[in-house]
Amino acid sequence: MVSQTEQTANTAREDFSEYVAHLQLHMALQARNLVPPLGQKGDRREMMLQQTQADFEKIVSRQRF
Repeated sequence: MVSQTEQTANTAREDFSEYVAHLQLHMALQARNLVPPLGQKGDRREMMLQQTQADFEKIVSRQRF
């Protein structure tokens, strides 16, 4: 028989695994938008926007709950 503590731990582990999977998907989708195409050179505004988005994603991904 599984104790209440073990059930709580399993639920927390499943929730965390789901969160990590969601975060990985989100980061992969964002990476597609943040990486400029190899053959295209953007202007300074576009480059600054991409860098700002990348910095923001880093900050958000490092926040603790």
